[in-house]
Amino acid sequence: MEIKSNILEKVTQWLSPVFDSETTEKVKDLMTSSPAELEDAFYKNLEFGTGGMRGIMGVGTNRINKYTLGKNTQGLSQYLKQSFQNQEIKVAIAYDCRHNSDTLAKVVADVFSANGIKVFLFSELRPTPELSFAVKYLNCQAGIVLTASHNPPEYNGYKVYWEDGGQLVPPQDQEIIDLIESLKYEDIKFEANESLIEYINTEVDEAFAISAIENASFNIPAEAKENLKIVFTSLHGTSIKAIPNVLAKAGYTDVNIVTEQAEPNGDFPTVKSPNPEEPEALTMALKLADETNADIVIGTDPDSDRLGVAVRDNDGKMVLLNGNQTMVIMTAFLLEQWKRNDKITGKEFIGSTIVSTPMMFNLADAYGVECKVGLTGFKWIAKMIKDFPELKFIGGGEESFGFMVGDAVRDKDAVASTLLVCEIAAIAKASGSSLYKELENLYVDFGYFKEHLISITKKGIEGANEIKQIMTNLRENPVSELNGERVVFIEDYQSSKALNMDTKELEDLKLPKSNVLIYYLADGSKICARPSGTEPKIKFYMSANMPIENVEEIKDADAYLSDKIENIIKDLNL
Repeated sequence: MEIKSNILEKVTQWLSPVFDSETTEKVKDLMTSSPAELEDAFYKNLEFGTGGMRGIMGVGTNRINKYTLGKNTQGLSQYLKQSFQNQEIKVAIAYDCRHNSDTLAKVVADVFSANGIKVFLFSELRPTPELSFAVKYLNCQAGIVLTASHNPPEYNGYKVYWEDGGQLVPPQDQEIIDLIESLKYEDIKFEANESLIEYINTEVDEAFAISAIENASFNIPAEAKENLKIVFTSLHGTSIKAIPNVLAKAGYTDVNIVTEQAEPNGDFPTVKSPNPEEPEALTMALKLADETNADIVIGTDPDSDRLGVAVRDNDGKMVLLNGNQTMVIMTAFLLEQWKRNDKITGKEFIGSTIVSTPMMFNLADAYGVECKVGLTGFKWIAKMIKDFPELKFIGGGEESFGFMVGDAVRDKDAVASTLLVCEIAAIAKASGSSLYKELENLYVDFGYFKEHLISITKKGIEGANEIKQIMTNLRENPVSELNGERVVFIEDYQSSKALNMDTKELEDLKLPKSNVLIYYLADGSKICARPSGTEPKIKFYMSANMPIENVEEIKDADAYLSDKIENIIKDLNL
């Protein structure tokens, strides 16, 4: 296989003395043993997405390694110096259980310190939400966490947080990217100033735990907490460092941990994917729940920002709730607590995303608060908090199993969310109800909502082109009818335009540009399409709803909406 000229130019650069011998030897090996892999490693630079920068570890510009992360950190160091002139600049760094996370975190710390920046580096792996908390707690100007969330074991990543504890958002992210792209690899300062690196441990852990309890507990009787039977799994990730401690401090005594998955391990040996969105990931936890007659199962992803929740249905069988369901349960509970405590004044809001359930609007209307909706990713919810200081943030989430309780952490947070959902379950059980019944009651009050997700993955460069073509076809040849229902509106966040299919009039969209399309049907159904993830992938989110009068109607409503969604899938040729 002949190496393309643009690839060869980059490869030649990586064979120069700027790079260490181990790196150059690996590049040479790829040139002879796997030209296709070499092309994939160099055909582009890793980019910041909704969750920072993630990629496969290895040599090359399209890989996570000391040089790509070093260049990012060098650029960020220079941007921090420009942004905070004549100040002592401080950065917090955390990392998860993935292979090389600890060594890569030290590389990042070295580069910051070599640029005269004070570094607070966690001495061991920690949950991502604790890094967000630490940025504000330690009065830092920025924070970094080395994580790739629930991606496969060969991945790692680099997420950047700003002084408010939220992730980077436009235009700031592009300004930093432009600065990084202007640098050469020889500009990276790798020689650490160890005097500027301070290792942090229990003080931040304790403050983080106290904050979670203050935000997510609600004076529930001790007996109710002790009577809730919990099964918890960290899926080999970082939450083992925080969640058992927080639950114990909050008064939950009957917590059964899945021991086979409690040890942090970047290979994630007991699961195909360490993603609590996948039912298979919670197989061991569900088995333990049946053995212990548990009321609730909670599993978190490797960096502890997402949580999956399973509860017993009305027949006593454990069922996994989807992200929209856990989001509305937690949001409705918070709203009710705020109402009971006379804290709702009309200057509060909840947050969600354009691909999440519209049921959040119904909740907001019922409680007299605003529901703000942003693009996918919690950085946009964090931005809402910063952009609207006159409003108080209650809580919010997105369909991909993330939730944020209050504003102490400016990112999705499985630690506080785990405590919150246990509080709700404990109260429900003590009153003769259950979390499942509470969800049913919400459907009666606010309408039955059914959501469905299809994720299509394509491999490599060809796969990326296929995904691009799918989005192009949806834009240039819009579907006019699905399941016998007219498409009445199409929102294209890439062009920032909304098309009225009846009048052909265009309206401006206020949110930032993003490669997302949303089709609205005449019956109120919604279909979203967007590329996603570090590997070529496209996701289709579907939502449909109908009013019901009592819980007995849920089964029929579910069957009806399931058929509707199935027909939409067929019409879209998915």
